[in-house]
Amino acid sequence: MRVLRRRGDLVITQTRHGFICANAGVDLSNVAEGFAALLPDDADRSARRIRDGLRDRAGVEVAVIVSDTFGRVWRRGVTDVAIGCAGIGAILDLRGTTDSLGRELQVTEVAVVDEIAGAADLVMGKASGVPVAVVRGVDASWFRRGEVHDELVRPADEDLFR
Repeated sequence: MRVLRRRGDLVITQTRHGFICANAGVDLSNVAEGFAALLPDDADRSARRIRDGLRDRAGVEVAVIVSDTFGRVWRRGVTDVAIGCAGIGAILDLRGTTDSLGRELQVTEVAVVDEIAGAADLVMGKASGVPVAVVRGVDASWFRRGEVHDELVRPADEDLFR
């Protein structure tokens, strides 16, 4: 959608999905020479299709998170984050609840799908060719429709840096 910054060969862009990422999410790692991996047109839809396919073929109800590697502003290193999800809420909204000392949380919204994606990547690895990780023990109250695009991508009017 637009180029935000450029340094040498690195280009920081905003994709039409709303993601701020390096090189528009085009990845040359883990693909054959002469090919590139692109972001899905709609990763939430992709997650729903995978979830529906698993339900139809295997008779299981699971949540699905589609993830990709992202760098983070203000921090070195990369981590996997969710770019799409189905069957799990992207955000756990803790506003209005209390902390361990009884103080009301006023701004705490946990990006649970990002945290699960990062944990799963520790098992899958960046270059091992493992495409899927099964994560067990997730709180059942988190299971609902969920969408990364609608829940996690910050609207421009809430972004202090654009």
